[in-house]
Amino acid sequence: MQISSRFTIAIHMLTCMETFKDEHKITSDFLASSINVNPVIIRRILSQLKDAGLIEVKRGTGGAAIIKPLEEITFLDVYRAVECIEENRLFHFHENPNPNCPVGRNIHNILDDKLLRVQEAMERELQAITLADVMKDLGKYI
Repeated sequence: MQISSRFTIAIHMLTCMETFKDEHKITSDFLASSINVNPVIIRRILSQLKDAGLIEVKRGTGGAAIIKPLEEITFLDVYRAVECIEENRLFHFHENPNPNCPVGRNIHNILDDKLLRVQEAMERELQAITLADVMKDLGKYI
């Protein structure tokens, strides 16, 4: 299992927005140059972050900006904004286990609660890290 790069791209984007907010207009081209991806990808993620209420995007001369305090933006907020998880479930279960097989017939009973515990643990960890933490750590390197 691997979380898509949308999550790390979104964290990178938010970090750039905060770092360069007073020096540059934050456009999709500007962000794409730091992340080294196509600006179309950036625009899609900007839209998702905007829909989640984390940023504002002003067309034309405005650029993008974070609209919440950094201490209030958690990795979980970003993850939920950009990752496409169906029915709020991290793990996608195979559709049709064989009901005539004792394993297939019972696999949901065996795994559902365990997979939910794993997801909840991951979400607790994501909730514990904020964008303010990222900016503090960035300060050690620049």
